[in-house]
Amino acid sequence: MELTTEQRADGIQQIVLSGRMDGAGTEQVATRFIETIAARPPRVVVDMTRVPFLSSIGIRLLLSNAKALKQHAGRMVIAGPQPLVKEVLEIVGIALLIPVHADLESACSALGAPDQAV
Repeated sequence: MELTTEQRADGIQQIVLSGRMDGAGTEQVATRFIETIAARPPRVVVDMTRVPFLSSIGIRLLLSNAKALKQHAGRMVIAGPQPLVKEVLEIVGIALLIPVHADLESACSALGAPDQAV
């Protein structure tokens, strides 16, 4: 699994995940993901368009970091999950804590300005 980050011109920190978010894949990116969130960017979009599989350990990584970010007045959204991943996200009810959007544009729009609520 790979993780890349980009600070967008609109101030949103974009995290792009590529590969399977199973035990091995999540382990490969967990430290960098946690470090990115620990920097406390106010708005984070996690681009999951290139993630074909999501296991419970991947879900835990997303949830724990979204909660940590929220404790520091930050917000996280998920963009573009593939159908199988989207189904898993729906089954576990992740949208109650991390809004899930069909694409990057709608996810970034939902984050709005730094002082707006999701």
